Amino acid sequence: MAKRKAFTLMEVLVSIALLGIILPALYQSVDMLRDSNQHLFEYLEKAKKVSKATQTLYLDILSSDGNITIKKDEFTRLCMEQTKNSLYALPVAKVCWIVLKKDNTLVRIEGNAYDLPLGSEERVEINPIMKDVEVFDVYHQKDKILVLLQQQAKEPISFMVQGISKPEKKKKEKKKKKTKKPKKKNQIPPKDTNGTKTPVPPSLT
Repeated sequence: MAKRKAFTLMEVLVSIALLGIILPALYQSVDMLRDSNQHLFEYLEKAKKVSKATQTLYLDILSSDGNITIKKDEFTRLCMEQTKNSLYALPVAKVCWIVLKKDNTLVRIEGNAYDLPLGSEERVEINPIMKDVEVFDVYHQKDKILVLLQQQAKEPISFMVQGISKPEKKKKEKKKKKTKKPKKKNQIPPKDTNGTKTPVPPSLT
């Protein structure tokens, strides 16, 4: 019996048909794997940004002089008058963390001696930190500061900074006023009922 040296036309057609069925399934699985890797990469990038943001906020508070103002309405406005944690190589900076109404975006503002709301001449650096913020709250009690932060559909983040005490206000020492003693005036001796003057004591003459 002679050995076969090639495939028949029918075998080639069956192989092509099988490849036509298998290749789309393989391509779909590869595409799904690529999408999942992309989603994982984006999630890790977001998680990295959130951890970097919380680390920056932590260092801002930790490096401050304790002169911290907290204003609360819908969201908390946190300002540190002086902190050594500068992203722009400033020796000392004023840093504020606020939530803007647009997209509930948490931003960090860094500069020197500026006031909120910002004027047109204020020179500051504004960094958007995260969008869709649902909770941004700060509590300051004695030497402890508690921060609560949560994005929409995300797990809440909280941390505490200890050892941050408010600077003591210098009391102005009141100068003691010297009270002047009234000088003794020579007393006029009272008259007698008889009309004669009573003798004056030697100490008064």
